[in-house]
Amino acid sequence: MKKKTKGQNLKIARILLPLLMAAFFGISSAYAQRAPIDVNLIIDGSSSFSGVKTEVTSWVSSRLDQILVDGDKLTIWVAGSPSKVIYSGADKEAAKKSVNDLSPSGNSADFSGALREAASKQSSTYSYTLLISASPAALSSVLSGPQANLLKFSRVEEFNSWRALVVGLNLDTKVKKASTAFFAQ
Repeated sequence: MKKKTKGQNLKIARILLPLLMAAFFGISSAYAQRAPIDVNLIIDGSSSFSGVKTEVTSWVSSRLDQILVDGDKLTIWVAGSPSKVIYSGADKEAAKKSVNDLSPSGNSADFSGALREAASKQSSTYSYTLLISASPAALSSVLSGPQANLLKFSRVEEFNSWRALVVGLNLDTKVKKASTAFFAQ
């Protein structure tokens, strides 16, 4: 059997990684046929969020209807100072109400704390984490801090005054294991 060169392995990895990411984030028509997952919603709790609350609340409501299926466990974090859980369960309407009732305050958003806790409480094989930020400064502190690796696998959707990041919590370990197993063949 011919041994693969490092260049061939790199080409395979460039093809395999996007496919793995696409499968993980559910870019398929089979949303309702997947196994239950942990869904984390982390919302900016700083005063920066006040100006975009109505737009975000509407967007989050429609997004929850799109991503949640029976059996999913939803946890909503407010990234204030400090971060805290404001909802945990499977009732979409109760979750939407908790987002609507959110009262942002303070000058900082503790995304690092919420990300760290969400990563440590993962109970299913996969999780879907959506981070809503209205404060560029809050994201800067995460990117320069010890939880920066948690944002390593993210998709960013930009809006007028806020952004939504899909974060693959603990995904780096799974991708490394899958890559190692694939290249060991």
